[in-house]
Amino acid sequence: MLQVQSISVQYGPRPVLRAVSLDLPEGCVMGLIGPNGAGKSTLIRAISGILPLQSGRVLVDGKDLAGLSSQQRACRIGVVPQARNLPPAFTAWETVLMGRTPHLNWLGQLSEQDDTRARQAMERTDTLSLAGRRVGELSGGEQQRVLLARALAQAAPILLLDEPTAHLDLQYQVSLLGLVQDLAREDGLAVLLALHDLNLVARYASRVVLLVKGEIQALGTPGEVLRPDLLSRVYRVPLEVVTARNHAFPLIVPGDGATGD
Repeated sequence: MLQVQSISVQYGPRPVLRAVSLDLPEGCVMGLIGPNGAGKSTLIRAISGILPLQSGRVLVDGKDLAGLSSQQRACRIGVVPQARNLPPAFTAWETVLMGRTPHLNWLGQLSEQDDTRARQAMERTDTLSLAGRRVGELSGGEQQRVLLARALAQAAPILLLDEPTAHLDLQYQVSLLGLVQDLAREDGLAVLLALHDLNLVARYASRVVLLVKGEIQALGTPGEVLRPDLLSRVYRVPLEVVTARNHAFPLIVPGDGATGD
């Protein structure tokens, strides 16, 4: 569904992404990992069309996004940024309805279908009880769930999520990522998910891409990428990968020589 073909991005004279390529099929949750400054947020912004490309291209169903209008891109790709800088005076309901903007008629009017889509998105993200509250009154975790609801209301087949579990407690981390996994499996969405927590990636991603200094160091299944030798070298701390008999996914823990506070 999504093809990223050798894209490069620069901030002024400084290269940030270097010839990054990946394929994201429908029904797949791909975890995007890497140390701070690796370029994860830049990659998400580049794929969504927010940042210009120095080279390469991004295709959705074989169509180059560079040749599409912003409205056409929004119908294909939904983005869940980190919760910050949301308009504080808007209610949660108004914020989620913004996700319907690419689908409005030529008069810019909301339809009954738009209301239904927004309500369904809020029900799935457990935010319907927040509908009448202003965004500025919500906690960071509540804002993050409203952002996901807005992206679901957008009804795009591709979801890009940048640290969606930031500010969420454990209950909502599990709930949100479980929902994302269900959306991929049941609705056939293609999901690119940037996370710092390697254990969440191991649990919820079916594919993993490791980005270091703007370049892909590894791409494959969690078992192929979440290796102790590779992770220890990239994150510069001894790490071990443990696979228990009763778990289908690995557990990443500090190894010998790692120190804490």
